[in-house]
Amino acid sequence: MTERVVTAESVDEALRLVKPVVRGLGAYTLRPYEPRIKLNQNESPYDVPEPLKRRLWERLADRPWNRYPPFVAADFIAAVSEVTGWPEAGVLVGNGSNELIQALLSVVVEPGVSVVIPEPTFTLYQLVSGVSGGTAVSVALDEEMRFRVDAIIEAARTSRAAMIVLCTPNNPTGRSLTREEIERIYDSTDALIVLDQAYVEFGGYNAIPLLAGRPRLVVLRTFSKAMAMAGLRAGYLLAHPELATEIAKAKLPYNVNFVTETIAAEMLRAHDLLQPGVDSMSAERDRIIRELSALEGLTVFPSDANFVLFRVEHGEISHTTLFNRLLEEDGILVRDVSKYPMLEHCLRVSTGTPEENDAFLAGIRRILGQ
Repeated sequence: MTERVVTAESVDEALRLVKPVVRGLGAYTLRPYEPRIKLNQNESPYDVPEPLKRRLWERLADRPWNRYPPFVAADFIAAVSEVTGWPEAGVLVGNGSNELIQALLSVVVEPGVSVVIPEPTFTLYQLVSGVSGGTAVSVALDEEMRFRVDAIIEAARTSRAAMIVLCTPNNPTGRSLTREEIERIYDSTDALIVLDQAYVEFGGYNAIPLLAGRPRLVVLRTFSKAMAMAGLRAGYLLAHPELATEIAKAKLPYNVNFVTETIAAEMLRAHDLLQPGVDSMSAERDRIIRELSALEGLTVFPSDANFVLFRVEHGEISHTTLFNRLLEEDGILVRDVSKYPMLEHCLRVSTGTPEENDAFLAGIRRILGQ
């Protein structure tokens, strides 16, 4: 067999088959680190209680691993319905809420379709909109990182947007929309209103009660934050049943494996066991805000999530220096979000255990000389 030589020209021939809009986008990625204290991804610092974890593994051991999982993750869906009070026909579950965001956008967005996205926010919304050929219409937050509701409504009307994506509480800023603001956006536009509520267990308005009577409203939730299941990848979507039926067409078959289905259903029914961790993270978030706000050279923003956004405005210490020294000297990894719109010189710190937060705050004070 003649060995084929790969040349730059042959690679270019293959890449020319990729949609130009995709080649013009940057991938969603994260640089790998191995820190001592990991405060960069908004995960729960508390694992699932050990007795519950052992009971779950026993159930998994009894399942046949050689068989496909159920085509419909019925127990997972039933548990979501029980906890939320929303009918099972309007529930979709997925491999993390990110998969459901992709499915939702893919059934609505195409060339010529506009999506209004307040920014800065989670970059996946704009990335998936672009891959689908749609036009992302950005609406800047105000200087305090609050949503500009009137500007969102105006942008949706002007662009004739098919969708408005609202992360509330917002990542990476932590600010939330009120019930009245959500209702005003819904009533003032004709767009599909998507509420990504990945962080709502920590604060802000829980919008599930708004679903009834609003068929253009969609609520997304995840297990990666308050539910302490980032490693298992689980999320759910709530929508009017007929809309959920259409969104389901974009999901891959068997998208939820039996491990995730079994554990997610059990965790929903035992969610009270995780509440102490959620309460701790919320209290620690407030402590981090108080203590960072007392330091000179930092601007700290309010947060309803399990993280805190702050801007480094120190005369001698830049945000890059602070990030690097925390990592190199203390082994503490935070998130550099300075490349997001409006977030120049900003870092984001996830809420850890009290001991981890003590170490973070001590490192900040030492580096800033305070």
